[in-house]
Amino acid sequence: MLQQYSSSVSNSCSRDSHLCSVFLHSWGLKELQVATFNFNPLRPKPFCDRPSTSMSFCCVCIHENHHRSPRVRRRKPLPQNVDLPTQWPKKKKKPYPIPFKKIKEAGRADKKLAEKGIEKPLEPPKNGLLVPSLVPVAYKVLNAWKLLIKGVAKLLHVVPVYACSICPEVHVGQAGNQIQDCNGTGNVLRRSFHKWMKGSVSDILVPIESYHMYDPFGRRIKHETRFKYDRIPALVELCIQAGVEIPEYPSRRRSKAVRMIGRKMIDLGGFVDEPKICRSGDALAELDTYRCYSEQGNTPPASASDVRQVAEDTLEAYEEVRSGVATLMKKYTVKACGYCPEVHVGPCGHNVKLCGAFKHQWRDGKHGWQDATVDEVFPPNYVWHVKEVGGSPLRGSLRRFYGKAPAVVELCVQAGAKIPAKYKPMMRRDIVIPDGEEASLVA
Repeated sequence: MLQQYSSSVSNSCSRDSHLCSVFLHSWGLKELQVATFNFNPLRPKPFCDRPSTSMSFCCVCIHENHHRSPRVRRRKPLPQNVDLPTQWPKKKKKPYPIPFKKIKEAGRADKKLAEKGIEKPLEPPKNGLLVPSLVPVAYKVLNAWKLLIKGVAKLLHVVPVYACSICPEVHVGQAGNQIQDCNGTGNVLRRSFHKWMKGSVSDILVPIESYHMYDPFGRRIKHETRFKYDRIPALVELCIQAGVEIPEYPSRRRSKAVRMIGRKMIDLGGFVDEPKICRSGDALAELDTYRCYSEQGNTPPASASDVRQVAEDTLEAYEEVRSGVATLMKKYTVKACGYCPEVHVGPCGHNVKLCGAFKHQWRDGKHGWQDATVDEVFPPNYVWHVKEVGGSPLRGSLRRFYGKAPAVVELCVQAGAKIPAKYKPMMRRDIVIPDGEEASLVA
């Protein structure tokens, strides 16, 4: 009789659970989880004890995933004001872009492989081969660089640019600022006022040059052989090593990978001398800010109706160059000195002893090479932002209310281009600049 009772109860429980599932499906709830708890009527115990095999009771857990609203990712609002990146003092070494702990770990791993005689695994372009997917990126960067130089040269006819003849300060506006922050020679006699002169393209686009090498994995450049190599913009040299073909500046294209054990190359494919090419003076006419566009007269000015379009195109080219350089530097090695602005494109830095920065006597003039950043290869060159183009010059007493922006961005904005959203907090557009009498009352 007891067996008949237990079987009837279990059958009714299973039937009820089935009806419950059908009822819930009618609500549109598709995911159900049924948990059974065993209970013995002859031994009444709480559910927390170990269950025994007898009657089963059903418990249904409902997941309302069907009616759950989709997630909406809210973008974080841009901050109102952003300070500029801190300038590292000249009497200290720049921090490593990659933590030094990771550099040491990678060195230990290479040393262990070298002790065992195992070849170091290398992937393109670390083994000397090109990365096919980055060749179009290199051409895009080089074309954008040409447009950027031409656009800046045209805008200099519309927006005046001033450069200090003593320090590297640059100002974009109708008149030079009156901020007393000149640290050049004789600044005490001038009370740190700048000595402004007419600026050029090289003042807007800071020229960063490096040695051009036919074979980056070949012989290292020594101090005695430095005059055998040409100096070209580091950005152009990066594009050449990434696959751009310039007849005046050829580069060795390997078909066989370089092999290494630790830091020693065991298969380099032999040393190859650079082919002799007669370079004309116009080889870098469109790629160098010094040779072709150092003066405004070399480039015809833009018409009044096209000024805004030229400013928009120049700003777009600037962003393309910056993003493209960042993409190439993720794969191709670029070294920078930790003390001075010297940059070298290649797997290892050169041995030219021309570093005159902090404690260069201890290093015999050699550079302290480390991995480079995008700002070291393509520096933004921040300048003070002018809200009112035709207003009064910027004053040093109100400098905490002024913002800054890259020189190219400031030049294009004053020429009529739209301000990009990521530069607005840096320009401090939302801050109202007080008058001279009100500045002393502001906390």
